[in-house]
Amino acid sequence: MLTEGALRLAREAKLDLVEVAPDADPPVCKIMDYGKFKYEQKKKVHQGRTKQKVSQVKELRIRPKTEDHDLMVKVKKAKQFLENGDRVQINMLFRGREMAHIDLGKNLLERFAAEVEGFGKVEKSANLEGRRMTLLLAPNA
Repeated sequence: MLTEGALRLAREAKLDLVEVAPDADPPVCKIMDYGKFKYEQKKKVHQGRTKQKVSQVKELRIRPKTEDHDLMVKVKKAKQFLENGDRVQINMLFRGREMAHIDLGKNLLERFAAEVEGFGKVEKSANLEGRRMTLLLAPNA
């Protein structure tokens, strides 16, 4: 159809002539209410954003001398975070002479990772940065 004819039809229907595919040969146009179209597009984009789950990194702190029961409380909390789809970062803080026993801290973090194995996987294994050893866990997909 010629452009003039399409414009005449659009005016008669009191709508807009919108070019849908300008790269096509010949270009494809559509008669529609452009304002309503833009509004619906904006609504779709907004609805898509509201349904997104924003993942957070939750942080738990433990020490090398953390006892079994206290560790299990932290494990339980980490499992809850992982079930909610959040990533969990476990920070082990060393003070004073505890720096001489980094291996104990590493073993404790490995044990922690083994406890939450069904709920999440190790994204970044335990590594020491200064006086802090960190372990990053991600939820299972």
